[in-house]
This record gives sequence, structure tokens and C-alpha cells, in this order.
Amino acid sequence: MSRDYYEILGVSRDADKEELKQAYRRLARKYHPDVNKEPGAEERFKEINRAYEVLSEQETRARYDRFGPEGVSGAGVGYQDMSDMGGFADIFESIFSGFAGGMGGPTQRRRSGPARGDDLRLDLKLEFREAVFGGEKEIRISHLETCETCGGSGAKPGTRPRTCSTCSGSGQVRRVTRTPFGSFTQVSTCPTCNGTGMVIEDKCDTCDGKGTNQITKKLKITIPAGVDNGTRLRISQEGDAGQRGGPPGDLYVYLFVNEDEEFHRDGINVLSEIKVSYLQAILGCRLEVDTVDGPVELIIPAGTQPNTVMKLENRGVPRLGNPVSRGDHLLTVLIDIPTKVIPEERELLEKLAKIKGDRTGKGGLEGFLGNLFK
Repeated sequence: MSRDYYEILGVSRDADKEELKQAYRRLARKYHPDVNKEPGAEERFKEINRAYEVLSEQETRARYDRFGPEGVSGAGVGYQDMSDMGGFADIFESIFSGFAGGMGGPTQRRRSGPARGDDLRLDLKLEFREAVFGGEKEIRISHLETCETCGGSGAKPGTRPRTCSTCSGSGQVRRVTRTPFGSFTQVSTCPTCNGTGMVIEDKCDTCDGKGTNQITKKLKITIPAGVDNGTRLRISQEGDAGQRGGPPGDLYVYLFVNEDEEFHRDGINVLSEIKVSYLQAILGCRLEVDTVDGPVELIIPAGTQPNTVMKLENRGVPRLGNPVSRGDHLLTVLIDIPTKVIPEERELLEKLAKIKGDRTGKGGLEGFLGNLFK
């Protein structure tokens, strides 16, 4: 036994047209198969549509109220008239025009006007110091450029494209299908002109009617000081040429920095290590160390402990966008303690150990050095 149509829509038997319409909108949104994937949703959606079809028309609603479902079964509804059923198709369109293939949804923007060219991406590897200090770099790119022979029209010089007769220049074709739920309008790209709205009868020999040619060229770009892995540079209008007089796209260069054997980077600071002998650490010394700017003299204070970090100010990476401001160069001091010494060294060290006193309990050279660098 079929359910009561008023019950299906959740309205009273004296509901007016506006109440019916609101109930239908709410339930159709909830149970449409494109939205609700639960089992039984499609059948529920059909049931909702059937109820609204009957109750939204004054004549069929009166027959239903008098005779029940039997009074509107079969040919009683008259599917051929459903496109005029109190705006049923309009309601359906307003709810589902966003879905693909929706009823009479808004048409797509005409494609026959100017179109901006595509953006392009290029990955570029830099050496460590190139990323730190920047500079000029030459790259090779392959992109589409407007054909110089035809000026981008695609037509042989002296001729011009004509308006497509299939789509009348809109770039789209429309097909209307009538169903029990109203008229569905399908919009697709015109197969004759491929959406351009124009047909080229005499193609340009240089570009074969495309209006663009693939060109490989060299380009000099400026790398700012302080770039790092993942930095993106935008080179304006070096992407693909636009279509039908549209502007070209842009070229985006993504930078990747090669690892350096000696230096590492932490933000705008440069990190490295320096190894000194235990005697240099005890007595102190002056050493020449490498930086990204070249060799610099570093003072190792007497009694320097293992893993001490020494700072060389303003010897790091320039701040991106403000090259006057630089980070620091941080050097970690590693102390080379020998595992073996010659007899003369051992004799001197043991004498020194006796003078200093061995407070480690280990004795000998190991205890002495352990006491110094604990």
C-alpha cells in the first residue's frame, strides 16, 4: 500500500503551494542521489518527486484528495505536461543547477575571447654559495610564443577565421532532453571549433593553425641573496603565450640547494665544525677557518672545552629581501684527543699529571686528560 503523499512531504492536507514547495526543496536536497549515497535514498527521492508532482498541480491534487493514489495513477497525471507543472522544473533547476548535467544550469563563459596563457614551472639547482650570495643565472626554457607570421590568429596571412556555424560563435552546443522531471539542458564544447567559436579555413603554414609555436630559448634571471630550498621566483610573462590575443602566463622557478661538504644552514646562520688538538685546546691558539666569505682568523681561548660553539658575527646568510642583514657563522669546536702518544710525550704528560693532581681516580694520561676536559 503506497504512502500518503502529504505524509511523504511532511505537510498537512491543507498546506498551500509555498509550503509544498519549501518541503520539496528541503527533502530533494537531502535525498538526491548525487548527495545521499545511503541505500534507499534514490527510491526515497523518486517518492518525493512523485508526491510533489501530484500535489503541486491543483487538478491532480483535487483528484488525489478525492480518490487517493488510484485517482492519479497511470495516464491520470499526464507526463507530457510536467514541464508546466507549477514551476516544478524551475524548482528542480534552482536546487541542482550546480551538479554536472543539471537542469538548465548557468551556461559556461564563452571561450572565444582572449585567454591567458598557461603558467610554467622550472626546477633549478644551486650550489650552497650561490644560494647565499645570489647572482645572475642563465637558464633554458621551452614555451609557447605567439606565431609571428599570423600574429596568433592561426590563419594564413591575408585571411581571417570565420565564425563557427555549428555554435554561432559561442563555442558551445546545447542539447535539451525532456524527462518526467522537466527539461534537462546539457552544454558541451562545440566539436567543430573545439570551443573557440571560430573556424580557420586557411591555416598558417608556420604554426599549422595553432597561433603559437614551441620555442626554446635562453633566459638570464637574478637569484636574490639568501634563497633557500623551496624558494619560488616568478618571472613575469615568460610562460606560454595567450590565446586569441590573451596575455602570456608566468614562469615560476623553484630553487633547490645542493648540500655542501663543509657548511650547513640553519635559517640565516651557517654551521660548521673545527677540529683542534688537545694541546691547542689547553693552551689556546689562533687558527684560520673557512667561511662562506673566505678564510678568517679565529681565536681559540685557552681551556676551550669540547663542543664549544664559537660565533663569527655577520658571516652567515643574508636575510632574504634585506641583504644588508646577515646571520652568524657558528663553529663547533671538536677536540682531537690521541689514543696513542710517543714515549717522550707520555713522559711529559705524566709529569704534568702529577703536578696537576689526578682527581679522576683513573690515573695516567687518561685520568689527566679526563680531568682537563670533564
